[in-house]
Amino acid sequence: MLCTTMSKRWNDLAEHHIVIQFIDVTLRGCGQVMFQNNPLTGLLFFIAIFLGGYFENLPVIGFASLFATVLATLTAYVSKIDTSSLRAGLYGYNACLVGVALPTFLENTPMLWFSIALASIVSVIATISLANFLKNWKVAALTAPFVLVTWTILLASYAFFSIKGIALPKPLLPNQYVDNSAQSIDYIQQLTPDMFRGISEVFLFSNIIIGIIFLIGLAVNSIWSAIFAVIGSLLAYATASLLQANSIYVHTGLYSFSAVLTAIALGSTFNKPTLRVALYTVIGVIFTVFVQGALDVALVPIGIPTLTMPFVLATWLFLVPNQDLMPDERQ
Repeated sequence: MLCTTMSKRWNDLAEHHIVIQFIDVTLRGCGQVMFQNNPLTGLLFFIAIFLGGYFENLPVIGFASLFATVLATLTAYVSKIDTSSLRAGLYGYNACLVGVALPTFLENTPMLWFSIALASIVSVIATISLANFLKNWKVAALTAPFVLVTWTILLASYAFFSIKGIALPKPLLPNQYVDNSAQSIDYIQQLTPDMFRGISEVFLFSNIIIGIIFLIGLAVNSIWSAIFAVIGSLLAYATASLLQANSIYVHTGLYSFSAVLTAIALGSTFNKPTLRVALYTVIGVIFTVFVQGALDVALVPIGIPTLTMPFVLATWLFLVPNQDLMPDERQ
């Protein structure tokens, strides 16, 4: 009851005070990375991002993520675009991920911040463009704007000496990439911590505490989203383990994060949870793991990460024929 009253009071303030409204939309933009239209969820996500950056010895990530989300939100306001989508934070979440990704892979220089600013603004334009392009199929842009803009900046870093990579994958031929060496890891014992790592990797962190905070943030707004996040992470972990994927990648959650987003999208965001939806989601999550492996091999020769593109491709594929499952108001 108290939470409901506080939420109503906050929404009233956001409705009548432009500064509060801007803060509200910015927080919702962060929450929308995992499809949560809730400012408290966004606040918890930002706290997790700042902590994650601190744990990774890259505190710049927290500030860059906040800066990027604010700038994208401001761009959306100035552009005077669809008000309902703007107020729901749908023009901020791609920039939020841009702010996490670029400082993770590139050196902290003035040119990095210029790149973040440019990419944040372009992410709004890309979101509008992709939304218009995809509306005939009644599917959302998801995180495709983030991926396309970030890929562009990361690839460009190889051409421009003022933008230096610090953690980009080393370009290799696919046959060099394959590693069949077995690592000695107790998969059962590591199941729970690796499940949380898989959730935290949505924001490029591999940390149990950060994963727990993200899960709490999900549960604040949607218990079903939290449940499907856990299901997605566990199922991806099990699938990648059975397929004998690189055990280090499995252990750190690199095969789970896109599957987490796929599970939330198919299981609770675009569909109402039912047994049929759950089975459909399970197939989508398993396929996402295969897409992850395929893109890892496909992109390693050019030295850029897959980011969330496995989630985007798999979810698009499963949303197009999904109209009989998806309620009209969620299309």
